[in-house]
Amino acid sequence: MASTGDRNDEQTGSRAVYVISVAAELAGLHPQTLRIYERKGLVDPARTGGGSRRYSDADIEQLHRIQELTSEGLNLAGVQKVLELEAELVELRSRLHAAQDGAQEAVQQTHRQYRRELVPLKQSVMLFRQR
Repeated sequence: MASTGDRNDEQTGSRAVYVISVAAELAGLHPQTLRIYERKGLVDPARTGGGSRRYSDADIEQLHRIQELTSEGLNLAGVQKVLELEAELVELRSRLHAAQDGAQEAVQQTHRQYRRELVPLKQSVMLFRQR
């Protein structure tokens, strides 16, 4: 059932294979609700060459998250803001971990450099005789 228009989701690696009716059933929503969410920018399904929507497992998870937020009383604008902030948080955490890894590597490199520059005591001590 895969089409050349199907995409691989870059972050999760899941393929967009569900047609809108199946995605709606999996998410427990009406297909029209999925269309509304797409118009509002809350979900971005892949498209086949013919223009049909295809949803991935990541899209279904996103739909569940939208449902969770709306059931807590948020309107769609609030949901969009929360989703944006959550995505930003994931990005910032990723950048923080990369910076921490870089700092740790710099410290290790500095320690390795110090070890190369250290001269063993036996080689550095010179005895001077008095005449």
